[in-house]
Amino acid sequence: MIRRLDLLETADDGITESEVFRLALQHSIAELGCVGGAVYLRGPMSALRLVSSTGLPSSVTRAWEIVDQDGPTATARAVRSGEHAWVAALPADLDEPTAPLLSRSGWFSVPLVDEGRAVGAITCLTGDNEEPTPEQWTFLGAVADWTMNRLQKMPAPERMSTDLDATPVGSWEWDVRTGELKWDRIAMKVYQTEPGQFVPGVETWMKVVHPDDLASTLAAAERTIRTQAPFEAEYRVRRGDGGYTWTRASGHVVLDDDGRVARIVGKGWASDAARSTRDALSRALRHMSDAFLSVDDDWRITFANLEAERILGPAGEQLLGRDLWDLPALRDLPDLEERCRRGAAQARAGAFDITLADTGRRYDLRTVPVPGGLTVYFTDVTDRRRREAEQAAAVRAAAERASRTAELTSQLAAATTSADVVSAVAQRVLPPFGAQGMLVLVLEGRKLVQIGSVGYTDAFLRQMHGEDGRDLEDAGPAGEAILTGEPRFYSSREEWVTAFPDADRLPPTGKEAWAFLPLTASGHTFGVCVIAFDTERHLTSEERTLLITISALVAHALERARLYEAELTRSEELQQALLPPGLPTVPEATAAARYLPAGQSLDVGGDWYDLIPLSAGQVALVVGDVMGHGLSEAATMGRLRTALHTLAALELPPDEIMGHLNDIVGGLGDHAYATCLFALYDSTDGSCTVVRAGHPPPLVVRPDGSTFFPEIAVNPPLGTAFPPFETTELELPPESLLVLYTDGLVESPRREIDQGMAQLAGLFAGEAGAPDLEDLCDAVAEELLPGGPSADDAALLIARLHHVADRQVASWALPEGPEAAGEARRHVREQLALWDLDDLVMTTELLASELVGNVIRHASGPIGLRLLCSGTLVCEVSDASLTMPRIRRATDTDEGGRGLQLVNALCERWGSRYTPEGKAIWTEQALPDTAEEPDEPGNRAGEH
Repeated sequence: MIRRLDLLETADDGITESEVFRLALQHSIAELGCVGGAVYLRGPMSALRLVSSTGLPSSVTRAWEIVDQDGPTATARAVRSGEHAWVAALPADLDEPTAPLLSRSGWFSVPLVDEGRAVGAITCLTGDNEEPTPEQWTFLGAVADWTMNRLQKMPAPERMSTDLDATPVGSWEWDVRTGELKWDRIAMKVYQTEPGQFVPGVETWMKVVHPDDLASTLAAAERTIRTQAPFEAEYRVRRGDGGYTWTRASGHVVLDDDGRVARIVGKGWASDAARSTRDALSRALRHMSDAFLSVDDDWRITFANLEAERILGPAGEQLLGRDLWDLPALRDLPDLEERCRRGAAQARAGAFDITLADTGRRYDLRTVPVPGGLTVYFTDVTDRRRREAEQAAAVRAAAERASRTAELTSQLAAATTSADVVSAVAQRVLPPFGAQGMLVLVLEGRKLVQIGSVGYTDAFLRQMHGEDGRDLEDAGPAGEAILTGEPRFYSSREEWVTAFPDADRLPPTGKEAWAFLPLTASGHTFGVCVIAFDTERHLTSEERTLLITISALVAHALERARLYEAELTRSEELQQALLPPGLPTVPEATAAARYLPAGQSLDVGGDWYDLIPLSAGQVALVVGDVMGHGLSEAATMGRLRTALHTLAALELPPDEIMGHLNDIVGGLGDHAYATCLFALYDSTDGSCTVVRAGHPPPLVVRPDGSTFFPEIAVNPPLGTAFPPFETTELELPPESLLVLYTDGLVESPRREIDQGMAQLAGLFAGEAGAPDLEDLCDAVAEELLPGGPSADDAALLIARLHHVADRQVASWALPEGPEAAGEARRHVREQLALWDLDDLVMTTELLASELVGNVIRHASGPIGLRLLCSGTLVCEVSDASLTMPRIRRATDTDEGGRGLQLVNALCERWGSRYTPEGKAIWTEQALPDTAEEPDEPGNRAGEH
């Protein structure tokens, strides 16, 4: 035994770690007559990892690479106890795979101890199942001590370095056509060749390259010649003493005139020191406690330490070469791959927590970009996060135990109205102090007005403060508290009477003690909070201080609430001012509408609706929604409504109207857009032209009660569209309902828009004949928005569409000559006589004659005359010209220009519009009060 120990001591100081383990195992096995042995080192968590073995075939050691430190093996026992351990042979009926290191022979193990801690063990398999003797245990302990001493003398990986600047670098040049090879003197030294022995041919280089490296190096050279890519290789060359040393070479190609590779020129240098440094660093990373991975640019794993293999690798599988995102442990983690790829693309380090599903452990994952890939660290932070969570829970518990003042502060901060403030004070202040009454009074001019109370009857409040409040000078202690800014405390009625002996200032009945707390904010006292008690109550100095502190909080909250209420009132007034004050009464449709603002918000909305009377039995129904909330959106809505009225009054086609609105919204900026639906209904034929820009389609309710959403052409929202807009023509039966709405009515956080539209259609099923559209509006709003809109405002417009009876319309085709005016006058006289409108004959004849004369003089094409009696009398003349008439002021010498002035003077209003065949000019007159609409079905003149 002594000789073996002496022999171990003669080993060179520069031997490697693996050589130390090999010598320790060989001498232990030889001395005790064992059949094999292994060295284990402590790894992460509770794993012991095999680092060296002797006498054991690889088919056996593969199952023993990792040993549980908490298991029953001799190795685990030695590491746990720090003392030698012996495990005898197993019974014959024991299932050996449950304990892979226990076999049919005995095992002994001695720990490797570093600074009092077992870091590993030397374990041997005996051949005779006999425990070592005391002398043998002593010998084994000495071998373990020698092993640790040798390991401790080795340089630490962090102290190992390679001075690359001092590494000699030689130059070489290889003519690939002739095989001639040139080395400078430094290259000859790098490649271990004496100058006198150098033969300038590639065979000289091939002779010094290690046979195992020659094939791969030649393949790299062939690849460079074939692809003209840079040459890179690392290989061993033979030293003069017969050993080998590592070298690296790099080079680039030189092309001939034909573009083919002629030479490769490069450099070579010794790389033994660099490989030693890399090996030391690799060992350090391999055994570090954190999981460590390196991946290339394609996310393939190029290195994984033991801890990474333990937590990420499937049992028995290697990680090297695998795609990182194919690992089961990482595959199902949400957003992990996206976040890592985003960080890699930005070349920026990242850190975030992940939880592995199979173990439930939480890890701090850090990614660090490096040339050619990425390094990934996994640090187990399960315990740390648990401690942080416990600390956070303690903080929350402390917050829950905060004082009543803090609770009141939180509730007041959430209060938005005066009622909210009064409720918060009643809940948080009255019970702790045993108070039964509270009164909040504020200044309105020179009067004190009550805005909230608890514990007082309405009759008492009217008696004390009247309908308009109470003069400040006559308000007793409340007034003094405001005037002086100082609180007043009265513990009993006697104290009150002493302070105010006048009979008209006696305390109110039913209360026995009071605290008058002035409400001061921003340096201004604007009110008083009165806390009242049913019994005598003497407040301590601490209680008074607390109430004074509370009054300051209440004052600031109340000031904010009153500002909020004032702003809310102004916002609501603005909203109502921007919407129609009421829908006009028109014979073409009966309509009702609702606007529902969004929740408790100062921001006004941009939803609107409109019903616009037009000429000749036409009416426009509009609903729209400016995206967003706020004054600017409301102003945009007002501008669009005004523009829409103006454009509709010009009787432009619906698609052109929408195009002009699109220009208006587009001019407001890139972030402004709106949706709109415009329906032009003609009561003479039941046609309805609909155009929508990003808006939900209308709902049609037929007279039989069936409902449907017509297929309306879809156009982008206003502000993002590119005209022309596509329109859709509908034919609607008489007495149909046309329902227009905004998305706020049918869409909410709890309901998709398709579901809301289906629910809307269900509500209108069978409601076509509903007698009161106002009640129908209320029922729909209550059903779809039972608590009112929360996130978005909503608009609803319901219109029952009427048709003009055939007897109320008469039309004729007129000749294109001068006789047309006379024929027009004749048709007017005859038709108005049938309609009992004799009082309008003269005026209408003159209007028709003037309009027809203008057509004959200034226009062309077929001339048409149409009379419409529905609420008003409309006289309309059409032609094939697209030139619109314009009224102008005629001078005394002008021969023309007075016709339209005459028309303007004779009728209530007039206008013109484009038609598919040209244009139509119309006039409108009020019917006489005694006139009745025609009731004879046969009174309508036919087409002539």
